[in-house]
Amino acid sequence: MKILVIGSGGREHALVWKISMSPLVSKIYCLPGSAGIAEIAECVHLDPLEITQVADWAAKHQIDLTVVGPELPLTLGIVDEFQVRGLPIFGATKKAAQIEGSKVFCKELLHKYNIPTADYRIFSAPQAALNYVRRLSKAVVIKADGLAAGKGVIVCKDTASAEGAIALIMEDQAFGAAGERIIIEDCLVGDEASFLVFTDGETVLPMVSAQDHKTVYDGDQGPNTGGMGAYSPTPLVTPQLTEKIMQEVMLPAVEGMAQEGCPYRGVLYAGLMIVDGELYVLEFNARFGDPETQAILPLMDSDIVPVMQAVVDERLAEVDIKWKPGAAVCVALTSGGYPGSYQKGQIIQGLNKLQSMGDILLFHAGTNYKNGSWLTNGGRVLGVVGYGLDIPAAIKRAYEGVSNVNFEHMHCRTDIGKKAFNYLA
Repeated sequence: MKILVIGSGGREHALVWKISMSPLVSKIYCLPGSAGIAEIAECVHLDPLEITQVADWAAKHQIDLTVVGPELPLTLGIVDEFQVRGLPIFGATKKAAQIEGSKVFCKELLHKYNIPTADYRIFSAPQAALNYVRRLSKAVVIKADGLAAGKGVIVCKDTASAEGAIALIMEDQAFGAAGERIIIEDCLVGDEASFLVFTDGETVLPMVSAQDHKTVYDGDQGPNTGGMGAYSPTPLVTPQLTEKIMQEVMLPAVEGMAQEGCPYRGVLYAGLMIVDGELYVLEFNARFGDPETQAILPLMDSDIVPVMQAVVDERLAEVDIKWKPGAAVCVALTSGGYPGSYQKGQIIQGLNKLQSMGDILLFHAGTNYKNGSWLTNGGRVLGVVGYGLDIPAAIKRAYEGVSNVNFEHMHCRTDIGKKAFNYLA
């Protein structure tokens, strides 16, 4: 088989790495890929948002399966373009990807199908939103309706910060058209978890759970980022809670999407808040999580390619997935200043040391290779993943890997995975 992976980040590097293990695969392409991905796949220098050109390329090269990593090509309709041409592709259609592309669509779906979520209001005028938060006078979460690279959610502890968030999103247009509508919802206080499933629109197969670390600094301080690290599985999500998530969230969501006329096929990712044992959906994403994928896929014992084929062919009921024991921890190494402005082109040292360290994986998120040196080329630069027989061992191994890497102004959180200790007996 010839496989094409769409995307260029750490998530896509992890997908290419996992796909490369399949005995079914003879060739992997990645579009546009990266210098790190180029070590195991042939990179195709096309813009993934030029979906007609991408489909033309896939048809010309007789690609047997295309796997879409990031959300933007999905919301632009890359899956629809491939399907019209009879090209096999793993991912959600444009209508189905609204579940991530529009937080208003997502909230209305949750409400209609009685899937638990925080109380909310929708606003398209800043003054009405300001009047509401002043009247409410309590902590809220303000969300831009559209895609904002994981940064369009602002937790506001008081009225003043809520007013600032409304101005930032709706008046200053910090996220462009994504902020033309906003959601203001109650601020839930609890523990977050990431829960990802494969689904063909009917059968739903869960992956191992994970917990992301969104904010830039230790102790969940500072602004939200695309993700500073993740670990899997989280002991927060017990077998009993897994069943509850499946019955109260994932199955109703997939059934609801089918009833809405946009059957969901691909990976569906629920961002959950657990409050005193009760579930609330914070958001749905229409693809693999980043960085969760970098912690989840190392634990997948089964070949991922037949699973993806079964999703595309709508026969997922025929498939079973085996998972390895133990845990994986992914620590994101970022450029200084991220998620704000940052410099590129810093020399990265120590990557060769990681290659000889057992139970450590390295996924490139934002790097370049020039004149014999690895250079930083993004906000999130690398994902260092440690594996262990339990979470403490995986944390130790991940940070042993991190200690060997250095570049100017490198930043990482030092507490990835430590939340797990709160849930261990």
